[in-house]
Amino acid sequence: MKKFVLFFTVVAFIAVSNGCGNSGSQKKTSETRKEEKSQSDEQATLKVQGSCGMCKTRIEKAAKSIDGVTVANWNKDSQQLHLQFNAKKTSVDAVSKAIAKTGHDTEKDSADDVVYNALPGCCKYRPKV
Repeated sequence: MKKFVLFFTVVAFIAVSNGCGNSGSQKKTSETRKEEKSQSDEQATLKVQGSCGMCKTRIEKAAKSIDGVTVANWNKDSQQLHLQFNAKKTSVDAVSKAIAKTGHDTEKDSADDVVYNALPGCCKYRPKV
């Protein structure tokens, strides 16, 4: 009996998470989102200082935490953050400020020294004085 209840619970969970019965409305919603995205999204590139994979994760997470940012991809070699965002909801300046708060200098904003100094050693990108 316990196995039957467990099996039924797992099947019900899978059915709910896959959206059984709502496939038509989900398709409509995703099509609508694509149309809205293409009409209001802008692309931009922002220079952001960093040095490793941890930096990449931190920079992209900070950018994506801003409402309206749909894509954030930082390239370590070029030090460029490629953004796609809804200009009605946010701006490159807002993204730059959010990234600077995590300890990474951008072409528009500098990170606070205290925050920068708290970064792990592998994430330090400023020349030692």
